[in-house]
Amino acid sequence: MRSFLFRLIGILEIAGGLYGAAGALHRLLRMGSTYDTLHAALALVAFGFVLVAGVLLVEGSERGVAFSRVAQLLQLPLIATPVFSYGLHAGAFLNVYTTVHLARPWLEWSFGTQGFVLAIAGPSTARFGANLLAVLSWLLLRLR
Repeated sequence: MRSFLFRLIGILEIAGGLYGAAGALHRLLRMGSTYDTLHAALALVAFGFVLVAGVLLVEGSERGVAFSRVAQLLQLPLIATPVFSYGLHAGAFLNVYTTVHLARPWLEWSFGTQGFVLAIAGPSTARFGANLLAVLSWLLLRLR
């Protein structure tokens, strides 16, 4: 069962990392503004890391397990404030989040997607959350 779950996590990392890296490379080659280029370069590095982690995990490498743990931790937080925003998902997500002014939790999910948000600005209403799929994957990767 452990092998199956590790392969499933690895496949999602490979698919999301490849899809995200291809999109980031496309944005990088367009040569937009300096901010867009920097954002695309950071996205390319992040998705490239997730891709490598997935390949190593599917191969059964212990380094792949360690890299995949870090890749899942990178996908864990969801922060959107007027000052700073961050979010990353590669392959799939199950996000639970709340806005600051409402105590009601929200849940959204997607499969077969990628996304990267890193901004010095954000929405007027702050939102905080976590990617539950990343938490579950990180816990599974801790199994020995």
